[in-house]
Amino acid sequence: MPHTHRRNFRIRHYECDAFGHLNNANYLRYMQETAFDASAVVGYDQERYNELGYHWLIRETDIEYLKPVRYDDTIAVNTWVIDFHRVRSRRAYEFTHQDSRELIAKSVTDWVYLKNGSTRPSTIPDEIINAFFPEGPPTSSPSREKFPMAPSPPPGKFEMNLRVAWQDIDSVQHVNNAVYLSYVEECGMQVIAAHGWPITRMLNENFAILIRKHQIQYRQPAILDDELVISTWVSNVRRSTATRHYVIQRKSDGEQLALVHSLGVWVNLVSGRPIRIPENLLSDFATNIVS
Repeated sequence: MPHTHRRNFRIRHYECDAFGHLNNANYLRYMQETAFDASAVVGYDQERYNELGYHWLIRETDIEYLKPVRYDDTIAVNTWVIDFHRVRSRRAYEFTHQDSRELIAKSVTDWVYLKNGSTRPSTIPDEIINAFFPEGPPTSSPSREKFPMAPSPPPGKFEMNLRVAWQDIDSVQHVNNAVYLSYVEECGMQVIAAHGWPITRMLNENFAILIRKHQIQYRQPAILDDELVISTWVSNVRRSTATRHYVIQRKSDGEQLALVHSLGVWVNLVSGRPIRIPENLLSDFATNIVS
């Protein structure tokens, strides 16, 4: 059995969004903190990795938001390692409400083991594997699904530019993985406003688009002062849901830094129940939607 670690978080007011919900990016921050704690408990804290000259970097994140949580709620994050491959390891997470015990989110991250100063993955030592699997690693594990590719963008692909700020950078001098969700959230706000549906209009019409799932692939690191271009478009429109795709590129060379798929659900703000996507909204976004 893998070592399982649990950490509680009391949600602070500044971690919530305008709906009063824990902001999506902060789930990733909680996951990162819990993963660091879980590693430290089995003898591999940040100081130990620094001594070894290696570190872990997230390559993919898949997170599903099941129920919203709010200011002053306490949630528990449970995490465990699913598997180890030669240079990669998957870690699972479950978020539960401390009082109701309801499952509020679940996630899997795919980590790569790297030598400090290098971008080439390194073989994971047996002693690290044995630390996380004290009874021995599993002989089998759930299959890895290939990260889905977005359909080609429509003629009305939307673009937003931004520059990486000091506040976005973490201790390895890269844009922190959670910050990418802040980037795409801002791009999402800009694209709906550009098509005549700013968030204020949605609120006045008593609905909102809430994110049900994020799939993120980190391809290359973004660093301080990089100029980024974020492109976005929509596909897979259903009765109450649609998928918005984002491509984050470095402006200077066009290198793809991250890909994000966001599954949104249209929700009535009073009942909290899904609603049919308004036909006039679909009409206004027609050029930004893959046919």
